[in-house]
Amino acid sequence: MGEKVVAGAFDLADRRMYRNKLQQCLVGLERLLAERRFDRPRNLMGLEIELNLADSEGLPRMMNEEVLERIASRDFQTELAQFNIEVNIAPHPLSGRVLDRLAEELRTGLGYADRMAGEVGAGIVMVGILPTLQAQDLVSANLSRADRYTLLNERILAMRGEDITLDIEGVEHLVYTSASIAPEAACTSTQMHLQVTPERFAPAWNAAQVVSAPQVAVGANSPFLFGRELWRETRPLLFQQATDTRPQELRAQGVRPLTWFGERWIDSVADLFAENLRYFPPLLPICDDEDPLRVLDEGGVPQLRELALHNGTIYRWNRPVYQVVDGVPHLRVENRVMPAGPTVADVIANTAFYYGLVRALAEAPRPIWQRLPFGAAAANFDAACRDGIDAVLHWPRPRGTALAQVAAADLIRDELLPLAAAGLDGWGIDPVDRDHYLGIIEQRCRLRTNGARWQADAFHHFLGRGLDRRAALAAMTQRYRALSTEGAPVHTWPMPG
Repeated sequence: MGEKVVAGAFDLADRRMYRNKLQQCLVGLERLLAERRFDRPRNLMGLEIELNLADSEGLPRMMNEEVLERIASRDFQTELAQFNIEVNIAPHPLSGRVLDRLAEELRTGLGYADRMAGEVGAGIVMVGILPTLQAQDLVSANLSRADRYTLLNERILAMRGEDITLDIEGVEHLVYTSASIAPEAACTSTQMHLQVTPERFAPAWNAAQVVSAPQVAVGANSPFLFGRELWRETRPLLFQQATDTRPQELRAQGVRPLTWFGERWIDSVADLFAENLRYFPPLLPICDDEDPLRVLDEGGVPQLRELALHNGTIYRWNRPVYQVVDGVPHLRVENRVMPAGPTVADVIANTAFYYGLVRALAEAPRPIWQRLPFGAAAANFDAACRDGIDAVLHWPRPRGTALAQVAAADLIRDELLPLAAAGLDGWGIDPVDRDHYLGIIEQRCRLRTNGARWQADAFHHFLGRGLDRRAALAAMTQRYRALSTEGAPVHTWPMPG
């Protein structure tokens, strides 16, 4: 089936046609749900990690095409800017020694990619925001040379009708105006996928929303942008502002941003796709010849490409994914809250914490989202992004519905890690791997440290030795890359000597 790109301006008639097609796709999805046509549960998980390319001084290198040509693997692909690449790990069943297998695959794949990048004077840095990025690095000329990125940039700016303004106040204050969406490319994340049945989707998504704040608190790794020290996990706020299609008047009217935590707990995956259609105008004018209802009437499975494309331009931190694989539809929860890095061990520890905790909360007899208001979960996420390991979260007490303010590190150590361990047991994860990787999370909490804390402390160490800000950030980034390559988890990293 062919795809048609609407030429020229995406005018009112185009939008009406596209929304009609989206509505057909939504009806098709609802029919698939009612007919129970989805893949059986196979407990599959998958990872995607976005990476930065930097030179020996820690400065960004705009050469992803040259690097990817040398890597020559379909597991690696371009990302938004020329200093970004992405690695995709094939789906694995959540059982046995999968965590250690994932760690070994990542160490092998990233080590090979780093050696190939070294042939052209680049190295891989696995971090939420490359600390040495400057404003002149994040311009439209440095976007990757792919039509989809150019089109996305054009559509967001056309809908916005004005330049993009970044205004982030944290430890320091940053205000910056951009004529493109290129600042989004600073955000490099770890994305975790979990395949679920339709019946398990809503509990899994609600649980993922709940755990987003503890995830970020313990795993924050993005404290710098354009030389300023901002939030401990600056990436989510940067992403929201860099992709915002709303001019000031629409923000004042309460129009939702494309990058969105959400506003309510759900009962079905269809709730999220219906919100996508209700709240967000279509961004990319690509239409498919498929008639989803006719395909269903004929006993087939529709691809629902418009639904998937529209969903892909709405950046929920926990995104629903519909996909047809080998003729069978399936659903995934895509968790997008975590930054990349600092090491493979840290990434797998974050992975273990997420999958274990989501399973435990989704299967709890009394779901936590019945005791935690959605607004409190959203506020927790903001607090975790702002304060990282030092965040204070609102959390329901074991008995009753009252909320208490709890230090995130204490909450994770005392309450959430035992739940995550039980969840990993439920998946059938080997106890050796369970204890090893959750132990990394426990040590971060005990020492009150993570990637963001180490970066900030190392930066101030170099400032104290008399380096100026740019030199201190470069020295910190060089040391970060060296320690990341050595592989010991970040809570063991020493301060520079």
